[in-house]
Amino acid sequence: MKRTSTFAAVALAALLGVDALAQDRTAENVSDEVLLELYKGARVTDVVDGMVTVGLMDVGVMRQEIAPLWRDETNFTHRMAGIAVTVRYGPTNRPRNAGADLSDPANYQRYRDWRGMWYSQLSAEPFQQYIKPGAVIVMDNRDDNDTGSTGSKNIMEWQEKGAVGIVTAGGIRDIDEVVKQRNRVYTDYYRRGRGERIGRNEVIDVQRPVVVGGVTVYPGDVVVGDADGVVVVPRRVAVRVGQIAYQELADDIRGRRALYEKLGRPLDQTVQFVEPRVLFQRLGLPLDPNAPTPRR
Repeated sequence: MKRTSTFAAVALAALLGVDALAQDRTAENVSDEVLLELYKGARVTDVVDGMVTVGLMDVGVMRQEIAPLWRDETNFTHRMAGIAVTVRYGPTNRPRNAGADLSDPANYQRYRDWRGMWYSQLSAEPFQQYIKPGAVIVMDNRDDNDTGSTGSKNIMEWQEKGAVGIVTAGGIRDIDEVVKQRNRVYTDYYRRGRGERIGRNEVIDVQRPVVVGGVTVYPGDVVVGDADGVVVVPRRVAVRVGQIAYQELADDIRGRRALYEKLGRPLDQTVQFVEPRVLFQRLGLPLDPNAPTPRR
C-alpha cells in the first residue's frame, strides 16, 4: 500500500538532489523472493550501517531489550531475515469472566463456550492468511494484561505455513518448549506472558503499521535479527540497503578470512561468501547500488 512516508521521502530527496521516486520504484518492483535471497545471512550491524548510508541514521533499530530468546553459537540458527506480517493485540475492555461461578463444576460448559467465543471472535489469529515462506510475524502486544499470545503450539503452526520467526513486544509463553523447538523469537524476555488470551486481550489490527521496540513496522518491510538485536528496513529502501549491507559483510569476511589464514585458524562458515557482483547479477539487481540514479 502507498504511505505518506513515501511522499515525505520524495520531498526530502528533492532537496538533496536524489531521485527518490526511482529508488521507490526499484524497491516496490522487487519480489519478496529476491529480497529474501539478498538478506539471507545478513547481520544486523551491516544493515544498520546500510541504513546510515541511505540517510536513515538510527531508524529501524529496535530497543536493545528486543533480543533473541535463545542463541546458537555454533551455526547461528537463531538468525533470521524475512518479510514483515503485522498484527496488533490490545487489552480488552469487556467483562473478564464467563459471567458464572466457575468454582461450580456445573458451569464448566459455560466456561468452555465463553472461551471458544473469545478465541474465535475476539482474539483470533487472522494474520495467518498472510503468512507465506519467509514471513516474520511482527506482533505489537504492549500492555495486553500478561497474555501469552504466542505459545509452543501456535508458533509451530505459523512455522508450518512458512514463518521464519517472530518479533514481539512480549507475550511469549511455553518458553521451555519454544526454545527446545528452536523457534526463532525476538522479544523482551521480562515482558513474557503467562495467561491465555481469554478475558485479557483482543486483536485490533492485521497488516497495518505496528510499533515494537520503538520502531514502526509496515507490512512488507524487511526484518533482520541476530544476537545484536533487530533492525527493520523500510520496503522503499530495502534493495539498496540490502546491497550495501552485503558489500559490508563481504568486506568484513575478506579481512577476517585473511586473519584466519595468518593465524592458522581452520576456516568456518563465517568466512565463506559469494562475491557481491556475482550475487547482484544473479538477482537482477544493480551491480553498484551507490551509482547515481539517472533522472527521468
